[in-house]
Amino acid sequence: MVSKQRICLISLGCAKNLVDSENVLGFLGQEQFLIVGKPEDADIAIVNTCAFIQEAVKESIDTIFELIEIKRSGKLKKVVVMGCFVQRYGYKLLREMPEVDVWLGTGNIDRIVSVLRKEKTQEPHILIGRPGYLADHESPRVQTTPFYMAYLKIAEGCSNKCTYCTIPRLRGHLRSRAPDSIIAEAQQMAYRGVREINLVAQDTTMYGRDLGREQGLEDLLERLTRVPNIDWIRVLYAHPQRISERLLELVTDDNSICPYLDLPLQHVSGKILEAMGREPAGESPWELIERIRSGAGAISLRTTLMVGFPGETEEDFHELCEFVRTARFDHLGAFVFSPEPGTRAAKMKNCVERQVAQERLDKIMALQAEISEKNNKVMIGQVVPVLIEGRSSETKLLLRGRTAGMAPEVDGQVLINKGQARVGEIARVLITEAYAYDLVGEIL
Repeated sequence: MVSKQRICLISLGCAKNLVDSENVLGFLGQEQFLIVGKPEDADIAIVNTCAFIQEAVKESIDTIFELIEIKRSGKLKKVVVMGCFVQRYGYKLLREMPEVDVWLGTGNIDRIVSVLRKEKTQEPHILIGRPGYLADHESPRVQTTPFYMAYLKIAEGCSNKCTYCTIPRLRGHLRSRAPDSIIAEAQQMAYRGVREINLVAQDTTMYGRDLGREQGLEDLLERLTRVPNIDWIRVLYAHPQRISERLLELVTDDNSICPYLDLPLQHVSGKILEAMGREPAGESPWELIERIRSGAGAISLRTTLMVGFPGETEEDFHELCEFVRTARFDHLGAFVFSPEPGTRAAKMKNCVERQVAQERLDKIMALQAEISEKNNKVMIGQVVPVLIEGRSSETKLLLRGRTAGMAPEVDGQVLINKGQARVGEIARVLITEAYAYDLVGEIL
């Protein structure tokens, strides 16, 4: 009897990448490979890479070299690299890292089994083509998130033209899944015990436009709310230029849709947004936030901002800070502009010094910490539904969970110091303490 080959898969980057990794595990599971947790215990190590900005590229390179060292020690027979890093740098990787056995671009992840089944040759195997692969409800998938929460990718690729972004080149143009396929996968998730579904795409608000659906996301949300046993549906990666009144009504009025929106605004200065290729077609970011905040129901808002974009002056940065003070986001992430080769922004003049950009980043995050703490303190005394996720990583004496206003992995948490509940249960929790990013409470 031939023993099963042991495979360890490492997934880097965003939740959308994680879904790809879960599909790869599904393909491997169909062929009786044995999945293990550590590369030292494997015959084959696979790393699904990210290459959005240089920090992600560095993490991918470091991880690949770590696997190469394990291979040199004799504990690994084969190293496989897949994903955005491969798609971005292409065939020159063969010269730079000849120790890697297989390279797969973003459009070839469904070929993973066939390339692993090939007999080892002296030359590395590389597959890079125009990104076109789109998984559906029939694609095999192994869920690696906790049983009660899953990511549901509704589209692949992006047709926006942001001047700083490499995603269209790495992932191809927008390709939306058929609505029936998405509903079928949601039903499969519900059957497995998933209670929270997080919708992901490069731009969720563009969903369905390539299928001729002007409000494809809104139509999809209405259908998803009718899937039994799904308690929370969350919209991530929503482009600020496509926030319709119908979408806001769904988010605030339907109990199964989390009152939460992830709006990557990037900046607020009209001059900078125009240079970014994100100039508002209608309302400004100020007007958008005012429209959302003035609605009938409260919505937790998350945004992502970029500082140090070419041409960003002190006045532009001051305007951004004033916007953050006014908008009072519940959650905010920020990063320093990275001049990515091949993008239009990388060729722009009037670059901001790295040290200045880093100082601006620190100021924005310090400002947001103050705002988050004040926002959270308003929660003291309120009773809110909390999805229980297990024991705290800091101490086993505390349970941890999230409110509907907290997305997994990127936002804060609720630490519970009194009461018991099962993992995956949504419990009523009285908030008793509040800090910059976390809440503390007790189960009623």
